[in-house]
Amino acid sequence: MIEIERTTPLSSVQDSGRFGALHYGVGTAGAMDPLALRLGNALLGNHPDDAVIEVPLFPFRVRFHRAGVFALSGGDGQATLNGRPVPPWWVARASAGEVLTLNASRFSARSYLHLPGGVDVPRVLGSRSTQLRGEFGGWQGRGLSAGDRLNACSPDYRGASDFGIPSPRLALQADSLLVPQIRVLPAAEYPLFTPESVQRFWRQQWRITPQSNRYGYRLEGDGLVAKEPIEMRSHGIIPGVIQVTHSGQPIIQMRDAQPSGGYPKLGTVIDADMWLLGQVPVGSQVRFVEVDLARAQEAQQVQQRWLDDLCYQIDRYRRSAG
Repeated sequence: MIEIERTTPLSSVQDSGRFGALHYGVGTAGAMDPLALRLGNALLGNHPDDAVIEVPLFPFRVRFHRAGVFALSGGDGQATLNGRPVPPWWVARASAGEVLTLNASRFSARSYLHLPGGVDVPRVLGSRSTQLRGEFGGWQGRGLSAGDRLNACSPDYRGASDFGIPSPRLALQADSLLVPQIRVLPAAEYPLFTPESVQRFWRQQWRITPQSNRYGYRLEGDGLVAKEPIEMRSHGIIPGVIQVTHSGQPIIQMRDAQPSGGYPKLGTVIDADMWLLGQVPVGSQVRFVEVDLARAQEAQQVQQRWLDDLCYQIDRYRRSAG
């Protein structure tokens, strides 16, 4: 069992998300960094979809009320266990009474705390993810608070510990560590904007504003200009869709996005880059790179092969060292 000692209501229990319920008006929710979810679970030998604690604001502090193993993923900030450093992307063992503290990073927006077998919360509509707007799923349908106590599904785990992996950004995005480059597919209303403003969209760096959250990332830059006023009925949208407001400033729909909206769609972030976008800190800059469907599919296949191979290597090590 762990007890939350310091957090904000934006920390929550998440898994890969809630799918198949959009027609009920229920969004997907789920981890903002799905790559961290998968790799952190692999470090503990968990199922890829096991629930974790997502931490977007720091410091975050938990106390272990019984000895156990945990893993950290996602963030590259400093972590300590009773004052001892714990590397990022690492499996460690805590004794009863020890306190784990996670701190912020300049380069990553959120960290994940993994427990053996996942965080023990019930499934709602097929997922353990917290739906913050609907107030269901996760831990009592809300963000975490000081005093909350959560259990691991497999608290008696005795596998390997004190090992880890390099940050995936070193392997997948080494050429854009300072300014993340996010690949985008043009969407339905792309031709309705002037060529000059569209070119600015690709050339300039966009700032993630403080109004950004799990619902959407609001961008700040030289706005887009429509060829003529665009009036649209509300229609279905999904995470990754880039809509353009009347002011010309884009909004990227994120994991807690509502299932419908009426703003025109300029593009869609490809699936292979949603993890990277989810780790861009508020106030940071991003750039967008245009790709076609073939390149988007190739990027997803390359990433999946890399991910499957790394998870295989992790599993081999765990079995040999456990």
